[in-house]
Amino acid sequence: EEMAEKVTRALTGAGLWGVEFFLSHDNGVYFSELSPRPHDTGMVTLAGTQNLNEFELHLRAVLGLPIPGIKQERIGASAVILSPIASQERPQYRGLEEVTKEEDTYLRIFGKPFTRVNRRMGVVLCYAPLDSDLDALRDKAKRIAEKVEVH
Repeated sequence: EEMAEKVTRALTGAGLWGVEFFLSHDNGVYFSELSPRPHDTGMVTLAGTQNLNEFELHLRAVLGLPIPGIKQERIGASAVILSPIASQERPQYRGLEEVTKEEDTYLRIFGKPFTRVNRRMGVVLCYAPLDSDLDALRDKAKRIAEKVEVH
């Protein structure tokens, strides 16, 4: 957190900044990437987990609009849908209909034009009341994401 704060304080501009680090086995911390935009790791906010999602917050900051107090409305968990293949062909998906039948769940496919091994192709977002079991919700998101096949 301290390193991320130092990096973002040195930046100019407003909005969401995704700051990514790698951790080594010997507890070393290495800077990886800086993204001046909403990021897929924050998409859980699209499941209504708080009163303003990451896209609304980004726009308000960039446009200089007020940002009211942020309140958590419910818990959320996400699980990415990864491609197991590399192909220049437009990806196809199986399991989408089954996933869309799940309760308290959203599915976002990113619309990437081609695949690479382990490329993030989409995300499953699950939500539940604030007093729910977060570990169980994470497991649910992972289980549902595994139903989507990229080919």
